[in-house]
Amino acid sequence: MNSYLNSLNEAQKQAVLQKDGPMIIIAGAGSGKTRVLTYRIAHLMKQGVDSFNILSLTFTNKAAKEMKARIAGVVGNSEAKNLWMGTFHSVFARILRSEADKLGFPSNFTIYDSQDSVRLITAIIKEKNLNKEQYKPKQILNRISSFKNSLITVRAYFNNSDLQEADLHASRPEVGNIYKEYVDRCFKAGAMDFDDLLLRTNELLARFPETLAKYQDRFRYIMVDEYQDTNHSQYLIVKALADKFGNICVVGDDSQSIYSFRGANIQNILNFQKDYPDVKTFKLEQNYRSTSNIVNAANSVIARNKTKLDKEVWTSNDAGDSINVMRTISDGEEGRFVAQSIWENQMNHQLSSDNFCVLYRTNSQSRAIEDALRKKNIDYKIYGGISFYQRKEIKDILSYLRILINPNDEEALKRIINYPARGIGATTIDKLTIAANHYKKSIFDIIKYIDKIDLKINSGTKNKLQNFMNMMLRLQIEAKTKNAFEIAETVVKQTLLIKDLEKDGTPEAVSKVENVQELLNGIKDFITDKIEEGEDASLTTFLEDVALATDFDSEKNDDKPSVSLMTIHQSKGLEYMYVYVVGLEENLFPSAMSMNTRSELEEERRLFYVALTRAEKVAYLTYAQTRYRWGKLVDAEPSRFLEEIDDQYLHYITPKVPEPSINRFVDKSIFDDAPKGIRFQKPIQRKKMERDLAKKKEIIVPKNLKKVSQVAAKANLFDGNISVGNIVEHNRFGSGEVIALEGNGPNKKAEIKFGTVGKKKLLLQFAKLRVIG
Repeated sequence: MNSYLNSLNEAQKQAVLQKDGPMIIIAGAGSGKTRVLTYRIAHLMKQGVDSFNILSLTFTNKAAKEMKARIAGVVGNSEAKNLWMGTFHSVFARILRSEADKLGFPSNFTIYDSQDSVRLITAIIKEKNLNKEQYKPKQILNRISSFKNSLITVRAYFNNSDLQEADLHASRPEVGNIYKEYVDRCFKAGAMDFDDLLLRTNELLARFPETLAKYQDRFRYIMVDEYQDTNHSQYLIVKALADKFGNICVVGDDSQSIYSFRGANIQNILNFQKDYPDVKTFKLEQNYRSTSNIVNAANSVIARNKTKLDKEVWTSNDAGDSINVMRTISDGEEGRFVAQSIWENQMNHQLSSDNFCVLYRTNSQSRAIEDALRKKNIDYKIYGGISFYQRKEIKDILSYLRILINPNDEEALKRIINYPARGIGATTIDKLTIAANHYKKSIFDIIKYIDKIDLKINSGTKNKLQNFMNMMLRLQIEAKTKNAFEIAETVVKQTLLIKDLEKDGTPEAVSKVENVQELLNGIKDFITDKIEEGEDASLTTFLEDVALATDFDSEKNDDKPSVSLMTIHQSKGLEYMYVYVVGLEENLFPSAMSMNTRSELEEERRLFYVALTRAEKVAYLTYAQTRYRWGKLVDAEPSRFLEEIDDQYLHYITPKVPEPSINRFVDKSIFDDAPKGIRFQKPIQRKKMERDLAKKKEIIVPKNLKKVSQVAAKANLFDGNISVGNIVEHNRFGSGEVIALEGNGPNKKAEIKFGTVGKKKLLLQFAKLRVIG
């Protein structure tokens, strides 16, 4: 038997060996589903299935990359490259590029991200003179997104009186017209948004039977990971592609279906057996990740859900520690407890920061945790914040590059036509937009042939537009002979972006310049990797890779271990040795907005199940008695999920608050006047409560941590005389050793190895370093 099969348990092996027909793999948390999916694909190839005939759909590029690497280890790198493997959006973008002409799109169509879409909708609302408060662009985009994911096209919308009536009652009767204009403008610009990648694929397969037959014949074996997270549009595409051969394998866990707000439909996995009556079902119920206390505690909570598939997750791992429950006075105290606990566990067990994760229900909860971690000098990284490719200076350069590939990209053009400033104002852009709509041409074409159109623009502005166009046409010509890195470097130089960023001389400006430099480094790495792998290294490929990127798909900027902070939704698929789930309070978790129906509450419970099962060894559950809401301090009630965990798996760090006893009959004496002589005390103030609690705590100071020496305190501020080997102090990073120097004058930098944050390159004129040794 093949050696890779020997590492599988019996349930996993049976799923891998099943070749033909529909099958569902119900995979509990930590049960090795990725390994099963990977080895099943490898086994199919070993059994003679052509790798070109296998389609594997994942939900992150990172997962696809890891799976392809594992498969290459079994069948060889050459064959693994032939697999159609990736996210729904990346695979269908690839198909659409080949078939775009059938739908009237260019093969090099632009992919709009959410910011591009919001800007376009904002412009449409403005052009229609609609109230921005009544028609909030993000809300309109979400409405349009839900239409597309439910396959409600513009035509379908106007044929549905219920949808129109709903928008009328919401005082937004123009939603349909905005939707139509948005779709028309995207089409004219040769652009698709993320939802279009699914909607247009459905259109392609529905309108062109020969194209459907072509891809049905190509994808003879289809595998879908995280099937519980698919929406209606994804479901229909997969069902259509699998209709001819019926060799479809879906993998998922209904207990981890937490994305209904994105359109995910849990019924897709619950009804799979109805869609395919001859389906073979395999259950992966052994958890390899967590201790038995964590597994059993999670089971005791999820058992409360009524809508679920039948499975019993178990583990042969040790019982491990009980789950710790901590009650704090306030959210600030909660943050300090988490930071102190992480620090103590690091010291006691010699653990690096990347073994720890803090999970919360909403992003706003991170503030108290961040404050506390910073005061402890514990490195952390927030996932879900502003990612690299969303920073303004990066999006500006990417917009220039997008126009070189697709000059009809209206949103990219509007972004950079007057950046850096060229004296092309909003009024001029409005005139160009009106002309483009009138002549049914792109804004780029209007500027290109501006001498032939009467726009009532003065000669000075016309010259500025022509100068801009001449620069872009020169860059377009150069883009035909240069690789992605070379043309990006040329764009940065010719547009004078760096000069514009540097002009105010602030540390923020320096950071932005470094970001631009890092973008160029990233493009260079991208094309080098692509060339070494024998793949397409064009600018089009790079821009598509960026458009489809997610926070977790990109590598960390450094290898410094950090505590991970994220919402529970972002933790899906991850695991950590120590996990802290904070804010376990009613109306926070479960959310007040998710308790109106049983289905909403059950999804909140699945979210808690996901949070708890991220932990391998130790889990902490914390809640506060008071928390600020809209600037007011309010009392908080412990989450019902704490009560739903069997007490035998819990350890209360602070004593459990007993529930008040309830008498069957009211005792009339409770209404008597208060005895004389008793004075009612004023409510204890928040600050005093926290101070009193802090006094009761024993503060443990590690012996190996000392205050900065008096020599450092008396040292002068850095005056330019610094050498490799000096010990310096920074006001935020503490003390460190200078290991390298580079540059001259105001651009002189020092590379410093700090004890707290690792290596840092600092511009000396801003760093305010003290030489202490």
